[in-house]
Amino acid sequence: MAGGRGTRLAPYTTVLPKPLMPLGDRPIVDVLLRQLVAAGAEEVSISVGHLGGVIESWIRAERYEVPVSFLYESEPLGTAGALRNAKVGETFVAMNGDVLTTLALSDLLARHRESGAVATVAVTERTTQVEYGVVHTDGAGAVARLEEKPRLRYTVSMGVYAFEPRVVELIDPGERVDFPDLLERAMARGETVAVHPFDGYWRDIGNPEDYAQAVADFAADPGRFIG
Repeated sequence: MAGGRGTRLAPYTTVLPKPLMPLGDRPIVDVLLRQLVAAGAEEVSISVGHLGGVIESWIRAERYEVPVSFLYESEPLGTAGALRNAKVGETFVAMNGDVLTTLALSDLLARHRESGAVATVAVTERTTQVEYGVVHTDGAGAVARLEEKPRLRYTVSMGVYAFEPRVVELIDPGERVDFPDLLERAMARGETVAVHPFDGYWRDIGNPEDYAQAVADFAADPGRFIG
């Protein structure tokens, strides 16, 4: 999914689409494509909008082992809306175009098939440092417990999913839909949505700080991400 404008990485993304932001001598989209091919993908579709022609031109100039097609969004369709335009006939992987990870897609697919779910979300753990003292109260409004600048731990989506083809039936043609909305729709219809926990490397390059760290991490050991 590469149709976003990448506003958090401005001004870089004013002239360069986020999937083409470089990691050393190659852009992030090249890393993702090579990971997909290594995992056994038979075909790749890329949804594009902002500067989509630049993305397509770069990829067409490269050589990949599978067909790569492009789904142009005349209007933004959210993170998941473009799935409605993809030709999917079997289990498939969908992923954001700004993710750097060592996640083994084959493991995600194996977990998905074992679960029998319509969708499986790759998840990881993150912590946030609260900069204030947190006050816990009881039902009567009295202080029950105090925490000084606690660290909160929570589970987050990695922006990588395994889906069964019927999930696209939940999206109307031309509808703007984000992945959380799509998963909520599936659950509302009684479908199972599973998770695949992952404790390895993952970084969203959507802001300057994370992008700079991703560049450093990739430069330190490119083999971790592509063989």
